[in-house]
Amino acid sequence: MGKIRVMVVDDSAVVRNTMTDILMSDPGIDVIATAADPFAAAKKMQEVAPDVITLDIEMPRMDGLTFLRKIMSQHPIPVVICSSLATQGSDTVLKCLEYGAVEIIQKPRVGTRQFLEESRIRITDAIRAAARAKLKKVSAEPVAVQPKLSADAVIPAATRRKGNAMPATTDKIIAVGASTGGTEALKVFLEALPPDTPGVVIVQHMPEKFTAAFAQRLNGLCRITVREAQNNDTVLRGQALIAPGNRHMLLKRSGARYYVELRDGPLVSRHRPSVDVLFRSAARYGGANVVGVIMTGMGDDGAKGMKEMKESGAFNIAQDEASCVVFGMPQEAIKVGAVDSVISLTKLAQEAYRRAK
Repeated sequence: MGKIRVMVVDDSAVVRNTMTDILMSDPGIDVIATAADPFAAAKKMQEVAPDVITLDIEMPRMDGLTFLRKIMSQHPIPVVICSSLATQGSDTVLKCLEYGAVEIIQKPRVGTRQFLEESRIRITDAIRAAARAKLKKVSAEPVAVQPKLSADAVIPAATRRKGNAMPATTDKIIAVGASTGGTEALKVFLEALPPDTPGVVIVQHMPEKFTAAFAQRLNGLCRITVREAQNNDTVLRGQALIAPGNRHMLLKRSGARYYVELRDGPLVSRHRPSVDVLFRSAARYGGANVVGVIMTGMGDDGAKGMKEMKESGAFNIAQDEASCVVFGMPQEAIKVGAVDSVISLTKLAQEAYRRAK
């Protein structure tokens, strides 16, 4: 099997060149074509067959949203939206997910060496995830990965004691982690939860500032309240808090009150926010009061943290392979023995609610 073949579509020559340099730095990725607009891209697709397309939204002659709809209706190919609109929480970006885009990433821009390295990791990881999405046959050949930090970088591992977790009480928490394909999966999950659902805390891998618009969209669809988390927000019954893009979110406890703490810090399991960070904090401060849910996504973020939750008395549920866009994160959690039940997406909310009640 060969490399992941990518076409970069963007009206900016600078962005096309930068994206090409970033992607070609990964030995498992090959940029086979670039195009300045969708018409040029369509013409080149008659000559080459990309495994993944990176697509800007704001372009001349035809916008990226229209082109995305044409691709998904005529010849589905995994599409990663790469747009400056991702930093603005644009409703247009949300529509891209509805129309079949697999991932959303920010355009690379000038910054510190650390910022550029994190951008490279996020962009190449998005391409790998898209290539394995269930839109097409994908290569099973392993690709090189960068060293990654564990949750120790943000929240130290517990000692022999169980931390500050309370024994099982009437105050339950549902802790959720998701990545590739998770935006639509979370919509299905949250829409099915009743108004009296115990407090929900969520990490979904997505760009900074995008989470606020995502939460607002879900809030208009769900019977529970859905908000982007702010530091020290109390975890309340009938409410879901989504970690802001680019901030780690931890579950904490003060007396009988659960709240969230937002932190900066390095990428953990190649992500910020990281599911492992949330799950480790849930193990420490929630223990048997927590129901863990791990959903569709690339990689293994959340597996170690979910194992810690299980060891602290939590009941853990994984989305099944058939309903996942990418069966990565749930599979890794299952492999390490962290999961108590494997369920299809349409039944996840019902089971999580039942266990939390």
